[in-house]
Amino acid sequence: MARYHLIPAVFLSVFMVLPASAAEDSSAYTRLILDQCRQEPVDPDDPLGGGVWWCEGYAGIPVRVAEGDARFLVSYGEAAAGERAASQTLPAFNTINETLEWRLDPSGKPFATILRFFTDPGGMGETVQVLVITRLGPGGQTCHIGYVNASINPDANTIAREVADNLARAFDCAKDNALEFGLTGDDARE
Repeated sequence: MARYHLIPAVFLSVFMVLPASAAEDSSAYTRLILDQCRQEPVDPDDPLGGGVWWCEGYAGIPVRVAEGDARFLVSYGEAAAGERAASQTLPAFNTINETLEWRLDPSGKPFATILRFFTDPGGMGETVQVLVITRLGPGGQTCHIGYVNASINPDANTIAREVADNLARAFDCAKDNALEFGLTGDDARE
C-alpha cells in the first residue's frame, strides 16, 4: 500500500505557525535555454567534462548551470559558484527542464525555485522526473531543501510549492538536509 509523506513530522510545526502572508506567495517563470546563456570556456583539464553556463533569471538574478559526469548542478545569485547548491545534484544521471519556477513573497522577492530534473536512476533508459526545490539566500544559504518525485505524484507541483512556501525561509543550509516529499519511489513499489 502506498504511503503519502507530504511533510515529515519534524516540519509539521512550521506549517502551523505560518504568517498570513504565506497565502499571498506567488510564482513567476523564466526559461533556462543553455544555447541562449553565456558559456564559460571549457576547462580541458576537467576530468568530468561538461561546462558552465550563466543564464538570466527572474529580475536579472544570475542562474549558474553546471554539467559534469552527465549530471546538472544549478545555483543562483552573483556568488552562485560558492553556494551549497553549486555542488548539489541528484545521484542518477540527469538533465534539466527549460522552465524554472520562482516562488515570490508578497513583495515580489524570490525566496525559492522549483526546477524539474529528468533522471535515469537504473541506467535502463527509464526516465523519472524529480522536482528540486532550492532555497535562495546569500552567504551559503542557497541550497536544495526538498525533492518531489513528479513521476508518481500527480500533484507534484502543488507539493513542491507547499514545501517552498512553508520551509524555504527557515531552512538552514549549513545544518538542515533536503528531504523527499510526497510519494517516493519506495512507496510506489509497495
